[in-house]
Amino acid sequence: MRYAAIDIGSNAVRLLIADIIQNNDIISFKKNTFVRVPLRLGDDAFINRRISKHKALDLVKTMSAFRNLMDVYKVSEYMACATSAMREAENGDSIVDEIKAVGINLKIIDGSKEAKIIYNSHIEQHLGNKKAYLYIDVGGGSTELSVFADTKLVASASFNIGTIRILDNQDKDETWEEMKTWVKAHTRVFKNVSGIGTGGNINKLSRLASDKADKPISYAKLKSLYEYLNSFSLKDRINVLELNNDRADVIIPACEIFLTLMKYGHLRQIIVPRVGLVDGIIQTLIDKRLH
Repeated sequence: MRYAAIDIGSNAVRLLIADIIQNNDIISFKKNTFVRVPLRLGDDAFINRRISKHKALDLVKTMSAFRNLMDVYKVSEYMACATSAMREAENGDSIVDEIKAVGINLKIIDGSKEAKIIYNSHIEQHLGNKKAYLYIDVGGGSTELSVFADTKLVASASFNIGTIRILDNQDKDETWEEMKTWVKAHTRVFKNVSGIGTGGNINKLSRLASDKADKPISYAKLKSLYEYLNSFSLKDRINVLELNNDRADVIIPACEIFLTLMKYGHLRQIIVPRVGLVDGIIQTLIDKRLH
């Protein structure tokens, strides 16, 4: 049995096809195929408040290709979610209708739903039950935050601070202040808080810092990485450091977001399990089957 997850983000569109493994009463999944297409819908949505015709066409073509791949892989169940860019696009609903015509039922989800799906993998349960964690998911258009203590959700919020939004100068000072205030208010009650970082940029930063997934990155290490990456021009980050074109620019504002949250949340380190929204979607589908 195979499940699929589609994530239409502000920077890229992703498809994960996973094999579902059942061992007695325990159901888990193994990643089979992953496809990522850097459409950058956020450039349209955050500046013009609508997705342009050519990007909408590219998105529909991508969804048609994903539909064909799911058919070939004989996917039995899937979930497709669109986040920040599609939330803000005035023509988001009409694009959803176009995508439905090629066989994909797409839902535009709000920030709270996005955060819930992301932390549905419950990474914190494997790290220590008696600890407090701040989940941080940095996307192109928004940052989702969730605080856990003793494996229970304490609070969650979504802020319109994202890498594409920052590059397009569409982030607002008041939103930054709201995010800082929220983090301080919800982490100061705990003696020690560890960060859990998700999203493509922190996954890449984790690989640059260490070959091992889940190995924590300290604030000092992340700041050092940021200064190192920022010392290169965009062109050299692509040609010398061999970062993908669509990663070389967004990784800098991503570092800035993570460093800010670590500073105001007094996080000594951040754990990077190298998962994202698509992983949470697969787990959501598994939980749905279990219940």
